[in-house]
Amino acid sequence: MNQSAFVKETVIRPKKTFSLEDVREVWRYKELLYFFVWRDLKVRYKQTSIGVLWALIQPFVTMVVFSIFFGGLAKMPSDGVPYPIFVYVGLLFWNFFSSALGDTSNTLLANQSIITKVYFPRLILPIASVATKLIDFSIGTIMLVILMFYYGYIPHLGGLFILPLLLLITFMTSVGLGLFLCSINIKYRDVRYALPFLMQIMLYVTPVIYPASIAGKYSWILAINPMMGVIQNARAAVLGTTPINWLLISISLVGTLVLMIFGIYFFKKTERYFADIV
Repeated sequence: MNQSAFVKETVIRPKKTFSLEDVREVWRYKELLYFFVWRDLKVRYKQTSIGVLWALIQPFVTMVVFSIFFGGLAKMPSDGVPYPIFVYVGLLFWNFFSSALGDTSNTLLANQSIITKVYFPRLILPIASVATKLIDFSIGTIMLVILMFYYGYIPHLGGLFILPLLLLITFMTSVGLGLFLCSINIKYRDVRYALPFLMQIMLYVTPVIYPASIAGKYSWILAINPMMGVIQNARAAVLGTTPINWLLISISLVGTLVLMIFGIYFFKKTERYFADIV
């Protein structure tokens, strides 16, 4: 008598919503997160003659160009601070944000061979892409110290306590937007071409090369951008150009939380299609 063979099949499907269990799962896979961060660093600087020194050279060259054209020729105000120092503080946070978005938007496509074969929390990939930029940020601060020493500028030590919060806001903003962008980029590959153009526009509507005060009564419009509060208060904390603006920090924090919630929601909603589309 023929008997039918029954095979038990287990199908793993990602949840549509985000929960506390997702946080616990990411924590359980923290070693994998560390691995992805280390791997991304090794791949980026592999077969380069100067390695991580590029994290110093890139913002330095950008600072020199901006100082020549905006500080020298355009005579852009810098709140009484040498313009190279003024613009470099802004570039530190802006480069973190813009480069994190660039890498995060493409992280799912870059890791498609892993996504289609192995299960792990997909949230780890965009988080790792942003976390890698913390290394570049830390290295970039060395040049800021050198610039301050060169110009004989004493940092405003009383405000440095706020920097970890500003870095956290930048990190969360990058993750929130990055989750949204990498989810869209899976289906619409135009994102990789549109993003650099959009980041160029955002650079000029964010007070990186100019003080926020230059916008006058319209500066509240700039406050919609979370990076505006971050950069202005970073200068206040490090350079003492203005008092720390807690209202701007609060606005940036609220905007960041909104972006994080939206980014996570959109990512979890589309996650089940990742393996099929890539």
